[in-house]
Amino acid sequence: MTAGAATAGAATLFNGLVDDAGLFPPAALPMGEALARHERDLAAGSPVLTHVFLCPASRIGELGGAPPKSIGLIVDKGALPDLAGLGVVSIDIPGEGTEPVVGACLATGLPVYVEPTRSAPGWLEAVARLPLTPGLSAKVRCGGVTAELFPTPAELGAFIAICVEGDLPFKATAGLHHAVRRYDPVLDVYRHGFLNLLLATCVAVEGGDPVAVLESAEADELVRLARAVPEETASRARRLLVSYGSCSTSTPIEDLRALGLIEEENG
Repeated sequence: MTAGAATAGAATLFNGLVDDAGLFPPAALPMGEALARHERDLAAGSPVLTHVFLCPASRIGELGGAPPKSIGLIVDKGALPDLAGLGVVSIDIPGEGTEPVVGACLATGLPVYVEPTRSAPGWLEAVARLPLTPGLSAKVRCGGVTAELFPTPAELGAFIAICVEGDLPFKATAGLHHAVRRYDPVLDVYRHGFLNLLLATCVAVEGGDPVAVLESAEADELVRLARAVPEETASRARRLLVSYGSCSTSTPIEDLRALGLIEEENG
């Protein structure tokens, strides 16, 4: 990608990017607060948000009589609950999942995202095997509460390259608190930026090595690259990078506004 004038691809990059992960750390909002925030986000209607409410299967009973219209189900207890009456739009399986669980999830006809455990030997090989089962997509954890949970740029770049080469859609979760890569002195680790992740996917789509973009903490350079992404590249990159979960639904919007990559909303 060559930096230059803004293209239509820049807008495509950010539309429907952020899933609502308010129930998850570090925010870990109580269910009532998470649902209330979700309703406010729906009313505000930011195009950056998917307005998909991520919910563990074990907490489905807490949603009450008026659950969110779009739910991303996280199968956290090894079994698929009854989905009747729920607007579930996708299913995520932490870990590689057992065959009965995967089969039950696929039988729903919904998109199913499997998150191979990065600490397990051969996790990238497990990602590469996902396209062998029609209907499965991938998920990657980009951080957590300890430094060990953050993949290196090389690991994350390899994951992206595998997904691009295999035409494998993927989602991301955890650790992507801000747009641009930055150092976290508390954990003594660099946190990945969601803008870095997006642009690294674009680079891989164009046949390049995504690692250098993942390593960059130069906001101005990343902004120039984002503004120069061709529409065709942006469209394929976003077909692959479906969304990422953020416990804050306001920070991604605020970051993109501060970088000048989206316009201020009226009203």
